[in-house]
Amino acid sequence: MDRTLAGDLARLPELLQAARDVAAREVAGLPGRPVAAPGPAPGRAPLPAEGVGGEGALAYFTERWAPGFSGSAGPRYLGFVTGGATPASVAGDWLTSAFDQNLSGAGGSRAEELERETVAWLRELFGLGAEHSGAFVTGATMSNTVGLAIGREWAGERLGVDVSRQGAAALGPLDVLSGSPHSSVAKGMSVLGLGRDRLRRVPLLPGGREAVDVAALEAALAERAGRPVIVVANAGTVNTVDFDDLRAIAALKERYDFWLHVDGAFGAFAALSPRHAALVDGLDAADSVCVDLHKWLNVPYDAAVQFTRHRDLQVAVFHNASPYLGLPAGEPEFLHLTPENSRRLRALPAWFSLVAYGRAGHREIVERNVTLARRLGAGIEALPGLRLLAPVRLNVVCFTLAEDPSEERVARLARAVAASGEAFLTPTVYDGVPGLRAAFSNWRTTEADTDRVLRVLADSACRDVN
Repeated sequence: MDRTLAGDLARLPELLQAARDVAAREVAGLPGRPVAAPGPAPGRAPLPAEGVGGEGALAYFTERWAPGFSGSAGPRYLGFVTGGATPASVAGDWLTSAFDQNLSGAGGSRAEELERETVAWLRELFGLGAEHSGAFVTGATMSNTVGLAIGREWAGERLGVDVSRQGAAALGPLDVLSGSPHSSVAKGMSVLGLGRDRLRRVPLLPGGREAVDVAALEAALAERAGRPVIVVANAGTVNTVDFDDLRAIAALKERYDFWLHVDGAFGAFAALSPRHAALVDGLDAADSVCVDLHKWLNVPYDAAVQFTRHRDLQVAVFHNASPYLGLPAGEPEFLHLTPENSRRLRALPAWFSLVAYGRAGHREIVERNVTLARRLGAGIEALPGLRLLAPVRLNVVCFTLAEDPSEERVARLARAVAASGEAFLTPTVYDGVPGLRAAFSNWRTTEADTDRVLRVLADSACRDVN
């Protein structure tokens, strides 16, 4: 064994203690550090010929790279839809690496059953029935892709084509209908050989809504009668967190034959709050569901879950047959359910957080974030230099400049906010107008953080944009 490696093994407790100290300082200092990383990255160094050991690497990292990392785990990083990592989930994530379980199958470990237990808890959390089975994947993009892949197999079954064996070409054109699809849907269609051009956008409800017009969806289904179709419904759009009427869409299945996939990447968490649970009424009727956990469950990247009512079709798509793996039988091992063979135990951080804080703790995070989003929205409405682009429906505030909201001026506002170190927002275009989004999903965010974001927005809109 290499002497440096042997030395690290002998001093593993000290190395882990040193890493713990760095991590603890980082987590404790998040509220006070710049939210966006200032300045350029250091130039690339050559590959070391000789190692310096774990503690040397830790020192090099903290000096050279750590200062340039963003405060994305902190309370005022409102870009994209970004959660933090609860203390318990951080502990679970550390242990995930320490135990280093390969969740391709049981492999003499009970880790697989821990994932099954976690998936069952999540199924209950989101109001799904026992007919839904699931597995952990890397994120919403992969969860949506898995759902579409199973839907593609379903379409083949309707047409007498074994897509998993014959390929997507044997299936022929397969339309995917959606009102406001997330970009990951088109990406998944590209990966699956369905083609981005088969994504058909269905008209939306009037009045600046991002929810699909169910009557228009029915007309689109009627036009395609006799041909399988996939419908992607949205439980929370990215810009305004608008919700399709899932119950009404599911009712169309009585008259039309289609696969219903629901993208509930973060909107599915409305189910945790009695005040907002009606938004996801009908989610249980979906054939497949996407939920992203490193968003509103606040577990470390990368973690999402996919659910489906059709495990047999899922196995048909993803099974991996070889002498050393065996064929799926009974309760399929996870290597037969997702694109990956080797899989990290992503369920452990989620398991830790669910045990540590329970349904009530995670409900409090959701409801507090919604309250804070509305607080920021009300503050923006009161500022003369800014205006809301849409109502604050849940946890995202979509807004722009009150005057001349050009792409250049809005981008300048975003840069000014980031340069302040106080907050980070991401751009969007809503109804043809460039704007910004502030997405609340971090467990640490407070009223004081929200007020700091509002102050920097007011200051930046006044000084840096005009």
